[in-house]
Amino acid sequence: MYRRHTFFRGLWRHAIMLVFLVFALFPILWVISASFNPANTLVGQSLIPRNASLANYIEVFTSEQYPIALWIKNSVVIGLITSTLVVVMTSLAAYAFSRFRFKGRREGLFASLLVQVFPQMLAAVSIYLLILSIGKLIPSLGINTHAGLIMIYLGGAMGVNAWLMKGYFDTIPTSLEESAMIDGASPFQAYYMIILPLARPILAVIFLLQFIGTYSEFILASVLISSSDKYTLAVGLQLFIQDQYASRWGVFAAASVLGALPIVLLFMFLQKYLVSGLTSGAVKG
Repeated sequence: MYRRHTFFRGLWRHAIMLVFLVFALFPILWVISASFNPANTLVGQSLIPRNASLANYIEVFTSEQYPIALWIKNSVVIGLITSTLVVVMTSLAAYAFSRFRFKGRREGLFASLLVQVFPQMLAAVSIYLLILSIGKLIPSLGINTHAGLIMIYLGGAMGVNAWLMKGYFDTIPTSLEESAMIDGASPFQAYYMIILPLARPILAVIFLLQFIGTYSEFILASVLISSSDKYTLAVGLQLFIQDQYASRWGVFAAASVLGALPIVLLFMFLQKYLVSGLTSGAVKG
């Protein structure tokens, strides 16, 4: 009787998990199927396409009018630079908020978090005018530059990430830094050699989330970037589906599948840090 009860209890749990798994994987399988459909349309699309071919993937790499490979490269470069700078800047800010006591500390934390309540797209016009003005003084940071776009992404990512990392730093015992300082380490050395190695899980999470958000961002990139050779992948892909009567869904799907590979590879690379705990680093050595 107990075994039967345990069996049926595990059965409905697995059934629910299977439903959610199918719900999550079906769109991915549908896009992959569309990428192999030479008809270049979603009309009559099936999960297993007829006359499947690599024509759409070949066009992705050979098209001169739509340099998709260049768009993927632009997105990867912008994503890596933005994510790296966000991790560096937020870790310094979070360390200051976590370890130092100064006037306005609490108010500064809440103010930085309050700014994140309003998405950047609400200020798209203001951001455009701001970058336009900056570009008149520093052309390399103006409209239609990757540096200007990265600067905007940095401004929008500092608040919530600093708050998240600050909470993680609070869980690290201060006795570890005090021991290092007794041995002659400076505050920066304690931060760099003690805190950051123990904070690898949260650094990896912020890096990955920031990369995904930057890599797939469309609205600000479409507003600030106007040259096709500087498009990000998200901006470039809309060229294939903006015309109602000439949409090329097959190439769009193939480019989407290839565009997802950098995120998958980055997740696989950072997976060991995402699942590791704080104490696993604190007790080593």
